[in-house]
Amino acid sequence: MYYVVKYTGKFGFIKPWTAVRDGLTYSQQFLSPSTLEGIEKKLFPETLSQNGVISKIKRYRLSYSSIDVQQEQTQTRGFNGKKKIREKAVLNRGIMIDPILYLAFEDYGEALKASTQHVCLCRNEDILLPDSMIKEMDESSFNSIKGFEMRFGKSKQSFMVGYNRFDNTPMYGWLEIDGQSIL
Repeated sequence: MYYVVKYTGKFGFIKPWTAVRDGLTYSQQFLSPSTLEGIEKKLFPETLSQNGVISKIKRYRLSYSSIDVQQEQTQTRGFNGKKKIREKAVLNRGIMIDPILYLAFEDYGEALKASTQHVCLCRNEDILLPDSMIKEMDESSFNSIKGFEMRFGKSKQSFMVGYNRFDNTPMYGWLEIDGQSIL
């Protein structure tokens, strides 16, 4: 049995691990292991010492209503030696509009604690606020939620989803999609 907290927001961007400074990048449509771990550590600071471990969030689903390409101005890392200024660039980002994130917990107390806090998908401005109601769901009900979910681990359907920053080992997973990419 899961206790599920629903989070909603106006927009969100999850930077793909393969994107560095690409001119056009679309938001990743799923949470990587490190992103989900970061959300868990924000909700439960007592887990900060557990590197590379996701222990409280058992499952998630992420959906959105559309993708909108927006421009973002950035500055380069280094200075231009002649002009003593940092060069600027304009990047196009495919941002998720109206993202919905469902987090599933096995413990009601953990779900209750999570339901009183906001989360961010990746950037601090991508705030998702909790719905005040916690839903109790069995696994088949949770599986029927529309959206994307990265299941972590190595299997025949797995692909590499990034590197663990603590020990520099590859991370693997596979996508579960309900057949609809948007709401």
